[in-house]
Amino acid sequence: MIPIVHHPDYVAPAPKRSQYQWNKNGLVRDLLLAEGDSFAWHEPEPMPRRWLEAVHDPDYVAEVLEARVPAHKERRIGFPVTPAVAWRAQCVPGGTYLAALLAIDQGFAANSAGGSHHALGDTGAGFCVFNDLAIAAIRLVEEGTVERVLIVDCDVHQGDGTAALTAGRTDVATYSIHAEKNFPARKARSTLDVGLPDGTGDVEYLAALQETLIPLLDGFGPDLILYQAGVDPLAGDRLGRLGLSYDGLIARDRWIAATMRARGLPLASALGGGYGLDALEVSRRHVASILSLGSGTAKQPLQR
Repeated sequence: MIPIVHHPDYVAPAPKRSQYQWNKNGLVRDLLLAEGDSFAWHEPEPMPRRWLEAVHDPDYVAEVLEARVPAHKERRIGFPVTPAVAWRAQCVPGGTYLAALLAIDQGFAANSAGGSHHALGDTGAGFCVFNDLAIAAIRLVEEGTVERVLIVDCDVHQGDGTAALTAGRTDVATYSIHAEKNFPARKARSTLDVGLPDGTGDVEYLAALQETLIPLLDGFGPDLILYQAGVDPLAGDRLGRLGLSYDGLIARDRWIAATMRARGLPLASALGGGYGLDALEVSRRHVASILSLGSGTAKQPLQR
């Protein structure tokens, strides 16, 4: 069975003036439930405040948890931070952390939210409040659960927040393959950045991924992969600039899963980006990603 991490409060009421698709996480849950009994469902605990503050500025953490984020920061985030949004923002990093623990035990696990890779130290940005990837990675290494974490980010947008928040660490490495001319305009420096030209299609994308990620795996030697499984590289995504097909996205995720399994590396995925006017279509992309990643990777614990 494929382990799925989901919290009921991932489905928060949509704040006013929000362009983010707040029903996406509920649709992903419902579509997975419709697949039958192939999943083991797990509910995370909210991330303790001290681990949020290990990554984000304590004043910003307080602003979020007390739902008093200044208007200029809310504009960067893209929606108001209501009490329900603040609670959700605390639950999501707990979900990515739990997915990592389950992956270590079972090979693969998916968080049905997360991938908030634009959140910075003292502010959120780009629909991201707290950076669950950086928070989970730093907690895992500082607790001694693993020694080295590699964050692999295949969202169409560069993982600038994750790169900035983990810069200078020797126990967390970051990889981002993205559309070079897309948001954010000012890029951070990941351990390895692969910026692609607009319209890059399946063949070129997969070749670039394979040619650049394998050497990083060999050189860094991670114990765990946190995977930002954004589905916005799809051609026609509302906020994307790449040209992958549906089959190309599936091939990407199957290659990621097979590569990590062949190396005995636990793989924990977070939902990441995906945008369009049809929320159901976007949610189906995410579900296809989870199914592609989970196929053949969660049937037995890894021999490590």
